[in-house]
Amino acid sequence: MSELKEWEFYKTLLETTNAIPWQINWDTKEFSYIGPQIESLLGWPQDSWKSAQDWIDRIHPDDRDKTVGMCIQLSDDGTDHEADYRALTQDGGYVWIRDVVHVIRENDKTIAIIGFMFDISERKSMELELEELNKKNQALLLQDPLTQVANRKALNERIEFEFKRAERNKRPLSILFIDIDHFKKYNDDFGHLQGDQCLIAVAQLLKTQFSRAYDFVARFGGEEFVVILPETTLEDAVSSAERFRKAVAHLTIPNLMASQHADITVSIGVNTHGAGQNYLNVSSFLQSADQLLYQAKAEGRNQVRFLS
Repeated sequence: MSELKEWEFYKTLLETTNAIPWQINWDTKEFSYIGPQIESLLGWPQDSWKSAQDWIDRIHPDDRDKTVGMCIQLSDDGTDHEADYRALTQDGGYVWIRDVVHVIRENDKTIAIIGFMFDISERKSMELELEELNKKNQALLLQDPLTQVANRKALNERIEFEFKRAERNKRPLSILFIDIDHFKKYNDDFGHLQGDQCLIAVAQLLKTQFSRAYDFVARFGGEEFVVILPETTLEDAVSSAERFRKAVAHLTIPNLMASQHADITVSIGVNTHGAGQNYLNVSSFLQSADQLLYQAKAEGRNQVRFLS
């Protein structure tokens, strides 16, 4: 086979694959070649790819700096590499591209880079769907399925984080332990399904009452809930607890018949780490708040107790 025919053979082979071949002169940063398949993929004519700047301008703004910076650095260093990014189509959409790059060097200097572009949109779409699914699954692992507030696992993670942050910044951290009074009797009188409705209603009221961006509501277990209040003094935490306790008295429980009447009350233990009352660790902090809750229950329920 003559050299001309051999070249035509390889050119035809390259231009009939799904992978799009290209080459850039590293001194001039101009395209020496790009396969005609680029037009069917992105819509931009083959002859519109003059320089590396055309490539840069057609990268999604969110991907551009990271992709370009990495490619320039690795190409200058003589390191082969890959890059995934979104490429702009002529009609204004985006296609996920994987660029596989080989660096050509002479005398320890990069003279050209060659590579292939692959359309990975379908694969990337599947990856993003799986990522989103994993996020949802992770969220479900940290959420109480009945009340839709955080669960015990999420509470343990959050209180550790907030306790360390309060220590580091020398700021108060308050916590509320909340228990629905006589909940077993409520279940016995109205049934477990109605008991579930009661738990849901209390949880939703908690989310409404404690709605700052950094407030955190969790179900501790059974009929107990915990609220973490960062950047909150004992005085403010007690005030918030009293406000919630009074709001519970006006709570409407769904599905109760008109002839049925249920007085819902709560007992609350409030504690604060910092501002004169410091704890060695999270465990002792939680234990003290829990003891205050049971003090409130022992002293008649429907009240707030705190260390004065």
